[in-house]
Amino acid sequence: MVYIAGEEMTHYACDLVVDRWIKPFFDTSSWEYYDLSCKARDESDDKVLHDAVEAGARIGAIFKEPTITPSVVQVEEMGLSKAFGSPNGAMRKGWNGITISRDTIHIEGIELGYKKPVFFERHAVGGEYGAGWDQVGGGTLLTTYLPEGGAPIIVDKRELTDENNVVVVYHNPYDNVKPLAHLFFKRCLEANITPYVVTKKTVFKWQEGFWATMKEIFDEDYKEDFLKAGLLDRCGGDLTHLISDAATMQLIRWTDGGFGMAAHNYDGDMLTDQIAQVHRSPGFITSNLVGKADDGRLIKEFEASHGTVSDLWHAHLAGEDTSLNPLGLVEAMIGAMQHAAALQVEGNPDDEDKAIVNAKVLNFTETLRKAMHNTFRYGQGTRDMSGPEGFTTEQFIDKVEWRLKRYLAAQLADEAPPPTLGEPSRESEDVDYKAIEALFTKYDLDGDGKIDLDEFSNALIKMGYAPKKEIKSQEDKERWSK
Repeated sequence: MVYIAGEEMTHYACDLVVDRWIKPFFDTSSWEYYDLSCKARDESDDKVLHDAVEAGARIGAIFKEPTITPSVVQVEEMGLSKAFGSPNGAMRKGWNGITISRDTIHIEGIELGYKKPVFFERHAVGGEYGAGWDQVGGGTLLTTYLPEGGAPIIVDKRELTDENNVVVVYHNPYDNVKPLAHLFFKRCLEANITPYVVTKKTVFKWQEGFWATMKEIFDEDYKEDFLKAGLLDRCGGDLTHLISDAATMQLIRWTDGGFGMAAHNYDGDMLTDQIAQVHRSPGFITSNLVGKADDGRLIKEFEASHGTVSDLWHAHLAGEDTSLNPLGLVEAMIGAMQHAAALQVEGNPDDEDKAIVNAKVLNFTETLRKAMHNTFRYGQGTRDMSGPEGFTTEQFIDKVEWRLKRYLAAQLADEAPPPTLGEPSRESEDVDYKAIEALFTKYDLDGDGKIDLDEFSNALIKMGYAPKKEIKSQEDKERWSK
């Protein structure tokens, strides 16, 4: 796969993750590595960006760390030759971007915001992000379309009477709305969630085509399956259109989750930021660009939906403790690794070795996810999850590494038989052994047929049998009684 490195705190955290959680167990020699730090882009006159885009199109599976789009001030501070633009536009164009999938991340047993998954498809191209503009005075503004081999067509003509105007021109390519629709509806159906389409078509009449295409694909290929699954019960038995203003309100109200939305580029950008805030922070949603190669393969680029976390980076450089939650980064890394393995099988359907590798990749990445999620569940998370006493960046890396090693080692050992309960003795006839078995299953969090110290502690605390610390001083007694 392709690994695109960024900078600042997230780059530091990703280095720790790769060195401690991945390289000891996983061969990364076939990863192609590209440094998209501002310094590397400047030194190569942005050739490294073009090389990374080419590699992504060729390989089809990409992990990207957060990068910096330097401001005028940062250009001077970093000694750059110019202000390099965001790499995202080049990537979306080079990978024939269709959609940016942004989904909530969930940890079993921890309520973050939405109770069930929320999916979002953001049209990956067009809109304000590719706009041309200029500042002009009074006069006539003429927007003209020149078709190939045809006569010019005037799209718009207006008189500018102000002395100071900003003129903005952009377009929305709609050829890829059909593949976006198929991706969206398939994902919603597989996850048992209800789809919605969001536009502002009541005011922006040109957005009608987005809704019409989505509705056409839905009615032809998916409506019957959604009806059978009961997924349209909450919206009157049909695909529902939401005005973007209404969608903003529903995102706050529908905290049970279990829904998906698809929208234009800019609306998708704004609405997914809102989803991130309801679901705790941008660190708890994914951000995956999906494009299509010339041969029909899906190109997928995975990244966290947050930035480089500059404030923690400056604290780290100052020698202060930091507590960065790497969840979004690692979920993206897992996604890229799994897609890379899936592409190998897709391209070699009769190769048994590729299928075996794919199974091993899935096992390793799911075990890594389980080790990370369980660390949060056991109250051993970073400070955003566990409060001021939570782990530092490095302590969290240590704890997950320890747990991952244990889980992988247990897989290498002989499979332990499931626990069995013998016939109750005469002295225990009043004991409900089925209830005991249910309790054991409840507190055997990783399902390995054994209860370790973490699970035993968790069980005692929840049942109210955990030994209490002895409070010796009167001052301590007063503090605990408040």
